[in-house]
Amino acid sequence: MERRAHCVVFATITAPIARPHSPIRLRMNELLLPVQMLLKRAAEQPHEVFLHQPVNGVWRRYTWAEVADQSLRMASALLALGLAPGSRVGITGMNTAHWFMADFACSMAGMVSVGLYPKQSLEAVRFIGEHSEMKAAFIGPMPDAASTIAELPSDLIKIALPYPGVASCPYSWDALIAEHPPLAQPVARGLDDLLTLIYTSGTTGNPKGVMITLRNVVFTVAGLLREQPPRPNGEHLLSYLPLAHAFERGVMLGASPYLGAQVYFLEALEKLPETLAYVRPTRFYGVPLVYSRIQAGILKKLPPHKLDLLLRIPLVSSFIKRKLLKGLGFDRAWLLISGAAALPKSIMEWFEKLGIEIYQGYGMTENSIYIGVNMPGHNRVGSVGKPFKDAGVRISEDGEIQCKHLGNTSGYYKDPEKTAELFTADGWLRTGDLGRLDDDGYLYITGRVKEIFKTLKGKYVSPAPIEEEFARNPYVEQQCLIGAGLYQPVLLITLNAAARELPRATVEKELIATMTTVNKALEAHEAIAKVVVAKEAWAIDNNLMTPTMKVRRNAVEKRYGELLAELEGDRKMQVCWQS
Repeated sequence: MERRAHCVVFATITAPIARPHSPIRLRMNELLLPVQMLLKRAAEQPHEVFLHQPVNGVWRRYTWAEVADQSLRMASALLALGLAPGSRVGITGMNTAHWFMADFACSMAGMVSVGLYPKQSLEAVRFIGEHSEMKAAFIGPMPDAASTIAELPSDLIKIALPYPGVASCPYSWDALIAEHPPLAQPVARGLDDLLTLIYTSGTTGNPKGVMITLRNVVFTVAGLLREQPPRPNGEHLLSYLPLAHAFERGVMLGASPYLGAQVYFLEALEKLPETLAYVRPTRFYGVPLVYSRIQAGILKKLPPHKLDLLLRIPLVSSFIKRKLLKGLGFDRAWLLISGAAALPKSIMEWFEKLGIEIYQGYGMTENSIYIGVNMPGHNRVGSVGKPFKDAGVRISEDGEIQCKHLGNTSGYYKDPEKTAELFTADGWLRTGDLGRLDDDGYLYITGRVKEIFKTLKGKYVSPAPIEEEFARNPYVEQQCLIGAGLYQPVLLITLNAAARELPRATVEKELIATMTTVNKALEAHEAIAKVVVAKEAWAIDNNLMTPTMKVRRNAVEKRYGELLAELEGDRKMQVCWQS
């Protein structure tokens, strides 16, 4: 059974900011459903901007009323095209305003949305299209759209979203909403009706369709509003992580109507720095790789020794911090969040020097990203916070973290065997993560059940804590500790952009120093034998990373297995550069 946990990391900038409203005390039965909340906003603040969409560098803005109107018209069009409530409808492409509207339209028509990553493998696209029994799909802007479309069922109703370069389809968004009046009333749905299928990106095998109901969404939104209520001056969000993923889907599309937030979109990944500086989000969501690249970008302009020196001078330190925050676009951010995987403690500590305190939390797709989080005033670095009071967390006898709450999925679509493996006999969801609770109730993740490997010495090694410590090296962008079939573990890494421009001798010296420091704290059988610097970057395109930028451990092991076996005979070489 494969499980993928999704860590969530919360960070607030320690700068003078307006205090939040008093915590919102809401029960599930007091919350409107997501589309009802959208329609309420449209009625009460019709002319206020909800979505900001860049097209060829020009920003288009959609008010709450415009978003509601277009979504209702598309819902009417979907029903007129012969789709019945409950039909599965795919949504592809980069994050856009119309990704949001397509999802709202599916919900209004009583249909089930199915997100597809813009760089999803063609095999996964084919599997999801067939497995979900998809009847229609919205085609958005993305690389190589023609190949993606070719893998979808041939009889699918295809609707092109209104963006330059989108593949030609039999139907277009603009034409359909012009031809159909708004749906008079959204199709009635119960709390236990299926809202969406979120297919896990997975590191092995076919993706699994996690079933998410309206009850799951309303439960987790109630928790979000309780723990992180909206700020009085409004919230501004930047949506660029894949909306097909549970994390972005929940905190952006799911939460924004309740927060009354303005949402901005990213036109191209290479435009992230300039877009971030333009948007100046109040809450920012990223994955660890994004934060490590932000760190690398700063260190490229201000090398570590120079930055440390400047930060030790009080007046200069304050100036540097203000300038960096403004340049990054974080000058009005009160909450920085990292999800999809654990953010190394070393990166948290580094950002803290710049006036940013990081709060780490924890969740996964199968429990709607809802277990717990550190918060200001009760932050324990190294932990993922205290579990939410309604998260129902326990540690099993074999050390696995398990949870039981209303955000838990009912299971995997059309996969009773995997669903049975997901839950214990008494109904608790198995996370696949190992953990412990300290005396004060803080939760610590100590590894993954499936990632622990045995070396040829017959000794077990948990890679996560070792990788966490090695992440202190400022030159490392990605890493993967491998040891199955070897006598001693080997660490595979890729270098960040700054390190790739340095002389090899300089980088190698730092890698050896980090390896020596890390090994001192390890048992003999855990010690890193050597570091191997991979020639190619690990990316979604070469299948070494998931669409949410997590390393595919099994794929990395397979790709470099023969190389590592050859290198093992050389016990003297500490750093090896793949040629």
